[in-house]
Amino acid sequence: MRRLVSSGMVVFAGMVSIPIAVAPQGAAGPVADYRNDPRFEKIRSFFSKADCPAQAYVHAFLDAADTYDLDWRLLPSLSFVESTGGKAARNNNFFGWDSGRAEFSTPSAAIHEVGYRLAHSILYRDKDLDTLLNTYNPLPEYAQKVKSVMRRIASQ
Repeated sequence: MRRLVSSGMVVFAGMVSIPIAVAPQGAAGPVADYRNDPRFEKIRSFFSKADCPAQAYVHAFLDAADTYDLDWRLLPSLSFVESTGGKAARNNNFFGWDSGRAEFSTPSAAIHEVGYRLAHSILYRDKDLDTLLNTYNPLPEYAQKVKSVMRRIASQ
């Protein structure tokens, strides 16, 4: 009997420690076919010129931007500034998330997780681009670097 109670407590304690809210790993439904979207070629071309691993995830960047209502150039630009589009990424962390300590199961999971956080976290949501970027990284030149990459991908 003692063994059963002890086992039950361990299981119960484990269940209590599970996070209540988990950010989505991707869109709930089928991912749109972005190959004919002009944004697709602009991002792919940008990453391709620098031979970045991120060029294989253009669909995920666009899906996350559309799902979370973000500027479609923001996530690719953050990934380029933080890890040269995945070249310097560890643990699929293209974004330097959590000071580079975060681990993601796939680059697509990282793209969706970071997109979700930028759209929904109290730290980032409802902020203009400069304020969001200053929150992401408060170094004075950081926002200018990211915005410069955004313009290199496509001016708007």
